[in-house]
Amino acid sequence: MKDLYLAIDVGTGSVRSALVDGEGTILAIASREHEQIVPQYGWSEQSPLEWWQGVTESITAVLARYPQARERIAAICACGQMHGTVLLEANGELASPTVMLWNDKRSAPLVEAFEQQYDAASYLSHSGNPATPAWPGFKLQWLRDNQPQALARTATVLMPKDYINFRLTGEIAQDRTEASCSFLMDPKSGEWSQHMLDCLGLNAAILPPILNAQEILGTLLPEVARDTGLQAGTPVLVGGGDYPMALLGSGVSRPGLVSDVTGTSCIITAIAPQPLLDAEISNVATCLGDWGAFVLLETGGDGMRWARRAFHDNALSYAEVSACAETAPAGSKGLFFLPYLAGERLGQYRNARAQYFGIAANHRLADLHRSVLEGVAFAAARHINIMEQASGQRLERVVASGGGAKSALWLKIKASIYGIPLVVPQEPECSVIGCAALAAAAVGHFSSPAAAASHFVRYSEEVQPDPAWQAIYQRMQPVFNRIYFNSQALYGELDRLAL
Repeated sequence: MKDLYLAIDVGTGSVRSALVDGEGTILAIASREHEQIVPQYGWSEQSPLEWWQGVTESITAVLARYPQARERIAAICACGQMHGTVLLEANGELASPTVMLWNDKRSAPLVEAFEQQYDAASYLSHSGNPATPAWPGFKLQWLRDNQPQALARTATVLMPKDYINFRLTGEIAQDRTEASCSFLMDPKSGEWSQHMLDCLGLNAAILPPILNAQEILGTLLPEVARDTGLQAGTPVLVGGGDYPMALLGSGVSRPGLVSDVTGTSCIITAIAPQPLLDAEISNVATCLGDWGAFVLLETGGDGMRWARRAFHDNALSYAEVSACAETAPAGSKGLFFLPYLAGERLGQYRNARAQYFGIAANHRLADLHRSVLEGVAFAAARHINIMEQASGQRLERVVASGGGAKSALWLKIKASIYGIPLVVPQEPECSVIGCAALAAAAVGHFSSPAAAASHFVRYSEEVQPDPAWQAIYQRMQPVFNRIYFNSQALYGELDRLAL
């Protein structure tokens, strides 16, 4: 009986493989870590061969725990870290032994040059996104200018999970979720944009076909079956990026729902039928055919990490820092924290700085800690308001995940600042559950991926806004916004100080 699904997640820190049953329960999961290669400041690379080794080892480890699963796996679905440009030769060999990752910043000068040449209004409708060094389009520009020999040997460019799919099946494709965040896909047609290729001076010949995430890409090769213990001929899906897969696996699958993923950063995503074309908003195609409009704060949980290090030299746990913050009143006695410790991802002020504003003699450490939690939520709420205005749709519920979802205080602060109830998925491995939901629908066990996700995803108790806190935060939000905008004139001055 084919009643299990194998999910593979190629993350930045590890590869994970998991067996999921028909109720969305993870029966077994195994991971294999890998390191980032940092040849110099701003660069970030990894080896695709290490990813593949992690895939085979983690699958083998999972099957060692459930050896009978080999015959029960109905389909395999992979997801992975997005934006990494794997250069593949026509013979299937790597044209470069390492890959520029999503957080590689070496293409920043190319982004700046692009923004000087093109106004956002002239390209947003062709790209679906504002410019950022994360996008593969700019990485390919850098490779063209700095590693032309490798690019000349390249027959096709794949994303990390696409390379794993190639090793699993021998088939080459890229899915719509990944292509939508390449800066090279036309959001209207869902095909590669000749307009953007011309703007960036790139050749369409190296781009693979774009397929939908839920399609069957191919079947497992016999040699891979021998190496892993899987069954040859097992269907393998096209799959998607880890981020849109996690949206599906957290139940964020229709307009009106918003995802708050707070780890080191904070990503706020609202589902919309069409991309929201705004210079402060990015857009990713979802696994279901609609769009996730998202904003990213570089500093989310990293704000609490900074406070723990700066004020306590890491001597306290995060739980102890949060307990300290809980003793402060809502609003932190009028103290504001602007959470731009690592600048901004998008827009004109990527050099934004963090700051406390409004410190008075009656403030104590607890107020400083609570204001960090509130500041991240104020910054996220500013972007939520932008998305609501762009879409014309009021958001109904936030699904919170990531490390930040472990703090009950932070959840209540966010619900009260957003003015929207929050829920937390009981299973934190949302990308794995998303892969399983996609696989279950692909083999006909559910009518759609959304139906599978609805069956698989269960939530904790809903966190409602606190009316008293909400009244305080509604008065503070406009002040936070003005502090942020008024500070922008000083960021260049701080850069020039270079102290």
